[in-house]
Amino acid sequence: MQDIGIKDRIRNRVMDDIDIGASLRDEDISSIIDRCLMEETKDTYIPLKEKIQLRREMFNQIRRLDILTEYLENDDVSEVMINGMNTIYIERHGHLIKTGKVFESDSKLNTVIQQIVAGCNRRVNEAEPIVDARLPDGARVNIVMPPVSMDGPIVTIRKFPKRTIDMKRLIELGSLSEEVAYLLEQLVKAKYNIFISGGTGSGKTTFLNALSDFIPKTERIITIEDSAELRLNGVDNLVRLEARNANVEGKNEITIRDLIKTSLRMRPDRIIVGEVRDAAAIDMLTAMNTGHDGSLSTGHANSAVDMIARLETMVLTGMDIPMAAVRSQIASAIDIMIHLGRMRDGSRRVINISEVSGMEENEVKLNTLFEFVETGSEFGGRVSGVLNKVNQLENTNKLISAGLFNVYQSAWGKV
Repeated sequence: MQDIGIKDRIRNRVMDDIDIGASLRDEDISSIIDRCLMEETKDTYIPLKEKIQLRREMFNQIRRLDILTEYLENDDVSEVMINGMNTIYIERHGHLIKTGKVFESDSKLNTVIQQIVAGCNRRVNEAEPIVDARLPDGARVNIVMPPVSMDGPIVTIRKFPKRTIDMKRLIELGSLSEEVAYLLEQLVKAKYNIFISGGTGSGKTTFLNALSDFIPKTERIITIEDSAELRLNGVDNLVRLEARNANVEGKNEITIRDLIKTSLRMRPDRIIVGEVRDAAAIDMLTAMNTGHDGSLSTGHANSAVDMIARLETMVLTGMDIPMAAVRSQIASAIDIMIHLGRMRDGSRRVINISEVSGMEENEVKLNTLFEFVETGSEFGGRVSGVLNKVNQLENTNKLISAGLFNVYQSAWGKV
């Protein structure tokens, strides 16, 4: 590789030639880099391949996110994990890979971090060492800084595919069958309240986006998120709300709870809460119970049963009411639970679809509609299996009211 001295000289010259106050296009930056590169290497032989690589690195340092850029632009990479300046992992096709790339210095990594958080009006420092942010393309970013992280800044970037993964694509990937997807379409159109659960990286946000495509385009939809990630297609009457952290004085925070409450005054047909992870569960359930049928949300859990227990805990953190009342609220609000799982081959599947069918002996009762059964492994180690039909849907009132009962029944018989 080229002499590090040449690399430093080129970088310094480029930075000297750039007018920081000017509004430069990418083409202008590239021209400056090309000129400086040519002048600094006119007496030194550097192979063309290395010149191209150096040019790319220079541009990424100035206009992109330095050494992260090549991974963020690679469609095969789904996640980037930075464990301090000297360790970068990526996830490709469901497998973790150590890249061997390192940041030149702590200050360079910190510059990239500040560039990320500034782009979405967030901040992170020693006083506020944890932040959730996003990149311009919607990629989700979590940052943990020292002194909380002991080995330098920790950055985790969850990418979303450039190609929108709709329900058709999920069927192609084997996440669920075409027949089950059609049944879910009828439930969405009939305004069943649906909650999607799953572990980290199981595809909850992707599945929520795919389900939202079934919502009639004439409806008014309000999305509420900690960090805006949802990408609803073809919806004109769409209101997107995003929570805001408190300022340096600890004031002006806008929470998910605040947004859910104000959304009720915005005449929504449906409310979509990107994820509930705290006492905001109270307001989400209240919205579902007060005439906003067809609402959708997600949460972290190991199973549908565990998700019910987590919702109970989240409600109790924000309101001191009897457990029986909490469970009754959950049973009344949520109609369908869809649990997603990440298989050992890295694929994401619908593992369970259950109906919340009321209360039984003071417990929320789940009626399992579909259950994933593994049938073995295909060539290459891919897990094969099928969503088996288990029980009939008991609560068909919304299907009947929407005039979709016969359509659903006909589709159910074909599964």
